[in-house]
Amino acid sequence: MSTAISEVPPLRRLWRYAAGYRKRIIIASVWSFLNKAADLAPPFLIGMAIDVVVNGSDSLMGQFGIEDEKDQIIAIAVLTFIVWSLESLFEYLLGVEWRNLAQSIQHDLRIDTYEHIQGLDVAFFEDRSTGDLMAVMNDDVNQLERFLDVGANEVVQLVTTVVLIGTAFFVIAPSVAWLAFLPVPVILWGSMRFQKRIEPRYALVREKAADINSQLANNIGGISTIKAFTAESREVDRVTEASEEYRTANRSAIKLSSAFTPLIRVAILVGFTATLVWGGFLALDGQLNVGLYSVMVFLTQRLLWPLTRLGQTVDLYQRAMASTNRILDVLDTEATILDGEVTIDPQATQGRIEFNNVSFAYDDGFPVLNDADLTIQPSETTAFVGSTGSGKTTIIKLLLRFYDPDSGSITLDGRDLRTLEQSHLRQSMALVSQDVFLFYGTVAENIAYGVPDATRAAIEAAATIAEAHAFIELLPHKYDTIVGERGQKLSGGQRQRLSLARALLTESPVLILDEATSAVDNETEAAIQRSLARVSHDRTMVVVAHRLSTIRNADRIYVIDEGSVAEVGTHDELISLGGVYASLWDVQTGAALVR
Repeated sequence: MSTAISEVPPLRRLWRYAAGYRKRIIIASVWSFLNKAADLAPPFLIGMAIDVVVNGSDSLMGQFGIEDEKDQIIAIAVLTFIVWSLESLFEYLLGVEWRNLAQSIQHDLRIDTYEHIQGLDVAFFEDRSTGDLMAVMNDDVNQLERFLDVGANEVVQLVTTVVLIGTAFFVIAPSVAWLAFLPVPVILWGSMRFQKRIEPRYALVREKAADINSQLANNIGGISTIKAFTAESREVDRVTEASEEYRTANRSAIKLSSAFTPLIRVAILVGFTATLVWGGFLALDGQLNVGLYSVMVFLTQRLLWPLTRLGQTVDLYQRAMASTNRILDVLDTEATILDGEVTIDPQATQGRIEFNNVSFAYDDGFPVLNDADLTIQPSETTAFVGSTGSGKTTIIKLLLRFYDPDSGSITLDGRDLRTLEQSHLRQSMALVSQDVFLFYGTVAENIAYGVPDATRAAIEAAATIAEAHAFIELLPHKYDTIVGERGQKLSGGQRQRLSLARALLTESPVLILDEATSAVDNETEAAIQRSLARVSHDRTMVVVAHRLSTIRNADRIYVIDEGSVAEVGTHDELISLGGVYASLWDVQTGAALVR
């Protein structure tokens, strides 16, 4: 995100985002205006009634042709009924419009933010915590909804009050009007000062709220580890510390916001008493109509008293704007892995993959791959082995275009991956990761995640190939058994087999196995290997493995050492070389111990 974007005031950024809602915002504002206009009418009606009592047929109502004083009172009563009925109607309309508008913008912001996040690079998620992103899409969006639900209407009505009463004052008694408005500049100046001082405090509050969300999300996700290491009390202390920092940040904001309203009331008192005294003197001297004097006293109270809520409104506004900045900062974050324009038929992919002088580093100065050249032939099994951190999984991430190489190129069937539409690229490949993720739902739903409309027969066939059908049949509800969040009701090996079944069901031409059998026992692994051998003749298989027995029959094995291709060949060829691969084989088979 550029600095220029972040410097734009949050309200302007929100107005730009809400372009499609501007008509509804204007309609809601009109209802707020009319509601406040009707709400300000009673002081005038009271003044007219007093005018009738004091001046009789010479009152304002008498000038409209109603001569009898009782008829004038009845007319004022009818007018009062109409005005109050309209006020109630407009209050209903503004309530419905503002609340629905708040809900609609809240909904769209949450969905747009989530959709945008899904399109960002994998690197973005590695730099941001899940709890922080959850706070943006929940807490921050809700803060904005609260302001639109309540605060926006109060702002419109406050402006309406100042404009209408100000106009009335300068028409009725210009010599007194300035006294009523005497505290307004002080109040506005104080509000701006308050806003500038409170803004960074609420930004800190939102930051601390995100921190505690992140801490709670991590702890709930890792509850088994916490229990296993009896770290409950330590984690309670960490959550307590995060919560205390959030409370401290809020306390600082509360201290300042609480002082605002009492100071505003002092300024209001000055304006009200000045109008009361000076207007009273004019009325006593006969320079101001008694009815108009009563109207001015009532209107002064109606003008200045709502300003006592200005602090709460500004407080709500600043909370919402702090959240708005966080939401729109995420929306303004741009992906660096840009989509290509070339479309391909995923199922027609042959699966020839070439890495040409590929170099890559997650962080500058710490290369993971160095000028790597390798070829994955169609309908063959190509394996990658090497020590931890050698760059094997990075090859998979580059192949799926989670990252782009810093230099060199990667091609699929002769086309540079950067020119292909990402959705088509990834539909041509199916990944079975070592870190298996299952969604909350049934076994069948998880297997069919890549093919939502798959038949039960196809699901069971894929599970059979993945050696999962047998254990699924033993589950309480078989394929309709709920696996729990992240598949926590299943063992590691069971989750891995479901992940394999999920990939096989897609029938993608390229099947990528990243330590796909690391969590299964030797017998199950052997069965899976036999099943994969049956389906591998028409697929390109890319296998990353630590356990060398799983790739012994691969057509080609690449040995990756410190980001470079150290050796390449079949199992027998690499053993005969007596190099890195042979050493790894000796360690895993126990031959090194015998020597």
